[in-house]
Amino acid sequence: MNRTVLCMKSIKKSFSGVPALWGVDFELEAGEIHALVGENGAGKSTLIKIMTGAYRRDSGVVEYDEKNVAFQNPTEAQAAGIVAVYQEIQLVGMRTVAENIFLGREPQRFGFIAKRAMNAGAADILARLGLHIDPRSPVDSLNIAHRQMVAIARAVSFGARVLILDEPTSSLTETEVSVLFDVMRRLKSQGTSIVYVSHRFEELYAVCDRVTVLRDGRNIITRSLSSLSRLELVCQMLGRQPGEVSQGVTAFTQQPQNSSNQPVLLQAEALKYQNRLNGVSIELRHGEIVGMAGLLGSGRSETARALFGAEPLEGGSIKLEGKLLSLDDPHDAIAAGIAFLSEDRKADGIIPELSVRENLTLAALPNLTQWGIVSRKRQIELVNRFMQRLNIKAASAEQKIHELSGGNQQKVLLARWLCKNTKLLLLDEPTRGIDVGAKREIQSLITELATQGLGVLMISSELEEVVEGSQRVVVLRDGRSIAELTGEQKNIKAILHAMAVG
Repeated sequence: MNRTVLCMKSIKKSFSGVPALWGVDFELEAGEIHALVGENGAGKSTLIKIMTGAYRRDSGVVEYDEKNVAFQNPTEAQAAGIVAVYQEIQLVGMRTVAENIFLGREPQRFGFIAKRAMNAGAADILARLGLHIDPRSPVDSLNIAHRQMVAIARAVSFGARVLILDEPTSSLTETEVSVLFDVMRRLKSQGTSIVYVSHRFEELYAVCDRVTVLRDGRNIITRSLSSLSRLELVCQMLGRQPGEVSQGVTAFTQQPQNSSNQPVLLQAEALKYQNRLNGVSIELRHGEIVGMAGLLGSGRSETARALFGAEPLEGGSIKLEGKLLSLDDPHDAIAAGIAFLSEDRKADGIIPELSVRENLTLAALPNLTQWGIVSRKRQIELVNRFMQRLNIKAASAEQKIHELSGGNQQKVLLARWLCKNTKLLLLDEPTRGIDVGAKREIQSLITELATQGLGVLMISSELEEVVEGSQRVVVLRDGRSIAELTGEQKNIKAILHAMAVG
């Protein structure tokens, strides 16, 4: 067994009384590439920020090089040799590669920056990494992959013994990923330890030695990747067993009538967007609920956003009722009859300081306006009708929406789109963060809407919700639709298998 470089024991961290880490252990060996994985909210980012001094732990012990440490900020961690390179590359575009590598630590001669020495030092670091990048080139002139390498070279210039790479391949091509892996292997051979955060299984198994799985702020397992199948890894991340099947746990007890004889509503083919969508195809009929499943980074939310015109497609086609759509922005999608509920209703849905009335009628205002003036009477009639229909619980229509429960906020957002002539409803995690009673109400409402002829694409991390609530399930992995499950094939075991191995 190699010597342990970094050891974190019983790490706890809470924000405003809400625990983010519940006593996490993490151990990194010298010259090891260690994967850190988990779904949204698992605690990965919090653990990394404690490693780098960006956050201070509430309790627990961090040992670095066999000494107890408590970094006050990232600068202290960098000075000790722990450096993070994040997904959003933090470089100064107008400056050269060498200037970025030594930013704030430029070699000087007679009180002036010694450019020749700085360029030579940068060239030496780049050569150690096997990179052919001119240190005099402006960073703005480099592609994303080379900028990523410069960020890594900057970390190496600190004498990094622990390098943390957070989703480094999110914008890289396959060729560029292979270059990154060569750099990582070279660093490993030189004794650098790497914490590698990624959701792409092919990459984990290609380059990592061990994996630690976090779930809900707890570390679930630490194992050698060679001893862990992809299916086992998926099950550990989601907290499931391959043969586990739960039934009757949602309010989707009554499926909409068979829609197979209904006309096709949506045809999306080979959707392409950057490196996030690489060929997603979906077909959906009037009155049908199609579930979409996939791990973090599979492309689920990106697909919904592309269908809503919020992500500019680089390839593929979208047809609604046989008509080819050109969606430049969400306004085009709304005009076509497409509605979208984002997974983050607080950031992308509600306007907290406005009332229930104002939030509910936001999309319908053009229909309630004459000569530039909103008809208050028609607005109130509309609000009262939908508050009653959806059983929205509020003191009055004038109550500020942020004072409502999560479930009632979600109902207001649904009502916002039902005010329009909506044909296709895109739901991204429609029941996340709401209580059990409200969750069942939302699920029943989705079924009712489909029964009335609305087409629904429902994305959910809760596999029971996907299985019981949809007539078909499309599974995504790495930006591709890799399986479509119907009938008896539509079960949790089959979804887990598709997520893991395709």
